[in-house]
Amino acid sequence: MMKLIIHGGFFSESDQSNEVKAAKQAALKQIVSSSFDYLKDHTAEETVVYAVSLLEDNNLFNAGTGSQIQSDGKIRMSASLMNGENQKFSGVINIENVKNPIEIARILMQEDDRVLGGNGAKKYATEHGIPEFSTEIPQRRKEYEEKLRNGGKGTVGCVAIDSNGKLAAATSTGGKGFELVGRVSDSATVAGNYANRYCAVSCTGVGEDIVSNATASKIVTRVSDGFSIEKAFEKTFQELKEIEGFAGAIGIDHKGDIFHQDSHPTMVFASFDGSNFSIFN
Repeated sequence: MMKLIIHGGFFSESDQSNEVKAAKQAALKQIVSSSFDYLKDHTAEETVVYAVSLLEDNNLFNAGTGSQIQSDGKIRMSASLMNGENQKFSGVINIENVKNPIEIARILMQEDDRVLGGNGAKKYATEHGIPEFSTEIPQRRKEYEEKLRNGGKGTVGCVAIDSNGKLAAATSTGGKGFELVGRVSDSATVAGNYANRYCAVSCTGVGEDIVSNATASKIVTRVSDGFSIEKAFEKTFQELKEIEGFAGAIGIDHKGDIFHQDSHPTMVFASFDGSNFSIFN
């Protein structure tokens, strides 16, 4: 039953050369393989955190190291985690100077107050031994200084089902770049990251569109109500189309069925079930 799927945002988020495309594909294959090995001895919740942390550590993706720079020249990141079994959701919004925002979301799972933002999130991270870390890379600074916009659709995520049939989802983002200070993405909301015992979903794309459409929570709710995962995606993305929304999503249901869809065929993702890799874009 063990399966997982990861995404690395939209390919249009960065350089669209064949070299970068190949590098992203290779990175996704390595990360999905390592994460599946990890899943063999860990829960779905532990595994999605592990997978997303690997994605955050790879500067090919817009999360953690390599995150986009906001309009005031600072990097602020968001991430969330949801356990499908107990339906606990945790997250950080606009946190600065930490290597792995998803790790703070993981620690927050033990708290009554499980979603923190800005200075409060950073203070909490420091109190729990998370060291200062600059996630800026020269390429992002160059883009900022040249006032380039590279699509603004970058996020990473993972959805997994473990050997006990339990589901979890995790999502992390470095933002869309040049956004207004204080802007909140979908990644630390149930619109962009949602799970219950029937289905788990992680999204990427334009955060405002994903929030307006409540994309992840709609898909999961529809699967809970008896839709197949394919039909749940289809109906939800039809509603996204009606508002001219831009998004992609990955999901796994309680039967182990994997599905993904995007409004433009440029999402980079990989899935693995122990024997078969699927890697696209």
